Amino acid sequence: MPKDNGIGASPKRREDIRFLTGTGNYTDDMNIRGQAHVYFLRSDVAHGTITKLDTTAAAAMDGVVQIFTGADFEAVGSIPCGWQITDLHGEPMQEPRHPVLAEGKVRHVGEPIAAIVAETLGQARDAAEAIELDIAELPAVVDMKAAAAAGSTKVHDDLTSNLCYEWGFVEENRAAVDEAIKNAAHVTTLELVNNRLVANPMEPRVAIGDYARSDDQHTLYTTSQNPHVIRLLMGAFVLGIPEHKLRVVAPDVGGGFGTKIFHYQEEAFCTFAAKACNRPVKWTSSRSEAFISDAQGRDHVTKVELALDADNNFTALRCDTYANMGAYLSTFASSVPTWLHGTLLAGNYKTPLIYTNVKAMFTNTVPVDAYRGAGRPEATFQVERVIDKAARELGVDPVALRRQNYVTEFPYATPVAVEYDTGDYNATMDKLEEIGDFSGFEARRKASEAKGKWRGLGINSYIEACGIAPSNLVGQLGARAGLYDAATVRVNATGSISVMVGAHSHGQGHETSFPQVVAEMIGIPEDQIDIVHGDTSKIPFGMGTYGSRSLAVCGSAMVRATEKIIAKATKIAAHLMEASDADVELKDGVFSVAGTDKSVAWGDVTLSAYVPHNFPLEDIEPGLEETAFYDPANFTYPAGAYACEVEVDPETGKVTIEKFSAADDFGNVINPMIVSGQVHGGIAQGVGQALLENCSYDENGQLLSASYMDYAMPRADDLPFYSVDHSCQTPCTHNPLGVKGCGEAGAIGSPPSVVNAVIDALASGGKHVGHIDMPLTPDKVWAAINNA
Repeated sequence: MPKDNGIGASPKRREDIRFLTGTGNYTDDMNIRGQAHVYFLRSDVAHGTITKLDTTAAAAMDGVVQIFTGADFEAVGSIPCGWQITDLHGEPMQEPRHPVLAEGKVRHVGEPIAAIVAETLGQARDAAEAIELDIAELPAVVDMKAAAAAGSTKVHDDLTSNLCYEWGFVEENRAAVDEAIKNAAHVTTLELVNNRLVANPMEPRVAIGDYARSDDQHTLYTTSQNPHVIRLLMGAFVLGIPEHKLRVVAPDVGGGFGTKIFHYQEEAFCTFAAKACNRPVKWTSSRSEAFISDAQGRDHVTKVELALDADNNFTALRCDTYANMGAYLSTFASSVPTWLHGTLLAGNYKTPLIYTNVKAMFTNTVPVDAYRGAGRPEATFQVERVIDKAARELGVDPVALRRQNYVTEFPYATPVAVEYDTGDYNATMDKLEEIGDFSGFEARRKASEAKGKWRGLGINSYIEACGIAPSNLVGQLGARAGLYDAATVRVNATGSISVMVGAHSHGQGHETSFPQVVAEMIGIPEDQIDIVHGDTSKIPFGMGTYGSRSLAVCGSAMVRATEKIIAKATKIAAHLMEASDADVELKDGVFSVAGTDKSVAWGDVTLSAYVPHNFPLEDIEPGLEETAFYDPANFTYPAGAYACEVEVDPETGKVTIEKFSAADDFGNVINPMIVSGQVHGGIAQGVGQALLENCSYDENGQLLSASYMDYAMPRADDLPFYSVDHSCQTPCTHNPLGVKGCGEAGAIGSPPSVVNAVIDALASGGKHVGHIDMPLTPDKVWAAINNA
C-alpha cells in the first residue's frame, strides 16, 4: 500500500491552494506606498554608437520624477559573471564590462539605454518617446563562425577579438583521441545545431527597489531563484552596498527554468534608483521586453565524431563546438558549454577516450545562459544523436548498441573528470521496453501505414550531473561562489517547526516535500512543519535553486540540522525520564527508554526546552534551534532511458507525437507525485525544443521570433499522455537522503528521443536522412523527405 505521509508518500502540494485560488504573493502583486514606475528605453538596433541622447524635453513632462542614463552609472560596477573560465592556453577568458545602462554603445536589440522614473507607467512610457536618441548603426555579428573569422566586426572594441575563450577538455587526451579516430574500424560524423530558446516562464521578471533613509537600508523585491546570490552579486560587485544593509526578497515565483537565476540590470537599477529618487521604484517586464532582455538558452553548433572498433565498442568521442555567449557574459554563462557540458560527454557509456573543444563567442544578440538542464541537454543530444546515426550506418539495433557500451560497474571514473557513484542503465532500459511496449511497436507501425502515415520509434539513454559540488573543486574550476546550501530548523515551544532554507521554490513543491523529510525523521504530522524561504533577512545564506540541487544539497543541510535537533531533544528527554541518553529512542513523535514503559511526547520535550525547569542549564542550554551547512562531496547522477513514437505525414511533413515513455533513476524518491510532475514538465519543454521553439535572429541582429506570434510554444494538443516510471532506484551514496536530482531530466532526455523517432519514421518510408536540425518543423521534415 502507498504511504500516506513521510518519505515516499504523495500528499497534494500544499502551496497549490493559494496558487489555484489566486491568493499567491508574486512580486507584481506588491505595491509600496509612494512607489514610482520605471520604463526602459531599449535599443532597437543590435550594434551601434550612441551619437545623441537628449532627455531635456522628456524630463520636463508631466509625472516624470527622474531620467537616468549610462552616465549615472559610470561609477558603479559591472554586472558580474560568476564563473571564470581558463582557456586551453592557461589564460583567463575575456570578460567585458556589462553596464547597467548602455555606455556609449549598444550591443544587442533590447539593451537598456535610458530609464525613466515617473508617477505612472504611462507617463514614463510617454516620456521615453520624447527622448531624442540617435544611434549610428554598425555592422552586427550574429553568426558564431562569422564572429570567429579574422577581420570580423568586434562586439567589444576593447577586446582582442570576439572569442571569449577557447576551452579544451581533457587537453591531455587530445592526441590519443585523434589517433583513435584515425585508426577506428568505423567513425560516425554528425554536424548539428542545438537551437536557441527563450525560457518563457509564466511570470515575467519584476523588480521593486525600496530604500529607508532612516537606517540606510535597501530592499529589493524580485523574481529570483536565489535571493542570497543576488544580494551578494549586486551588493558587493555592482552597487557597493554592504550586505547587512541590503535585503533581497523573492516571494512566490511563477517559474524560472534557469532564466531567473541571474542578476539582471533592472534589479540593480531599481535598487539604485530607489535611493536616488528617495522613493520605491517598480518595474514589471512586458512579454515583449522578456523576449529581448531575459537570458536565452542553448545555441550551440557542434561537430561530433564517434569511433567504434570492429566489434562496435565505442573507442573515442570528439566534439568541436561553437557556443554563443551573446553580447555580454550573464551570471553563469561561461560554465554552461564547459564544465556543465564537457563533463557529461561520457553519457551512460564506457568510452575510454573523449575530447571536446569549445569556442565561446560574443555576438550582437541577447546574452545566453543556463536554461533547464544547462549544458547537459546539449551533451546528451550530441551523444545520443551520433550513437543513433552510428547504429543506422552499421545496421545494428540502437538499443543493443547502447546496451553493449553501457557502464555496468560502479563507481565509474569517466575520462572527463567525474565519477558516477551508482546506477543501473540496463534496468532503466528494461523498464523502458516494458512501459513503452516495444514488442507492440511493429503492429502500431503497420496501423499507421494503413492511414498513410510513417511511424517511428526513437530511444535514448541519458545521464546528468546535479547539485553542482563540491565548493573547493568548483572553485578550482573557476566558480566565484560556493555551492553549498544551508537550513535552520527552529522548533517552537509547542512542538511545531519552522524550517528556514537557502533553496527557493518556483514550482518544485518544496513546501510539501521538505516537511515530508523532517516529519519522517521526528515522527510528527507534516502540517506541524512550515518552510520559510526567499527572504535574506529570515533565512541562512544559501545558494538557491537550480541544477536540480534542492533536495540533494539543501535537503541534506535540513537533515543535518534536524539530526542536531533530535540529538539535543534526546538529551532533554533523557533528563525528563531520568535515563541515559544512549537508552532513549525517538519513534512516531515519542521519546521512550528502551526496555521500560517510560516515555515522553515530542511536545513535552520541546516545551521543556523553552521552560527549562526539569534539566540543569549547565548541561543543556535552553531553546531548540539548529543550523547546518551542507557542501556535497560529489554531484548526483540521475539517469534514465526515454522513448518517443511519432507519426509523420509524408505529404506535409507534420510530426505528431503518439506515445512517450520515460524510465528514470532518481535514487530515493521523497514525493513520487511531485517527481512525476517535474518529469512531465521537462518533457514538455524538450518536445517544444525538438518540434516547435526557435529563437531566430536575422543578419542585422533583429530578433525575428520576438512574440508568441512567431515563437511557437507547445500547447496541450502538441503533447501526448506520458508513461512515466521511477521505480528503478539506485540511491546516491554520498548524501544522507540517497536522492538524485529530478527537475531537469525530462528536458534532457526528450529532444534526442523525438529527433531519433522522426529519423526512424522517415527510414520506414524509405527516406534515409542522417540528421534534421531542431526544431523539426513541417517544412524542414517535408524538405528532408523530398531531398533524401
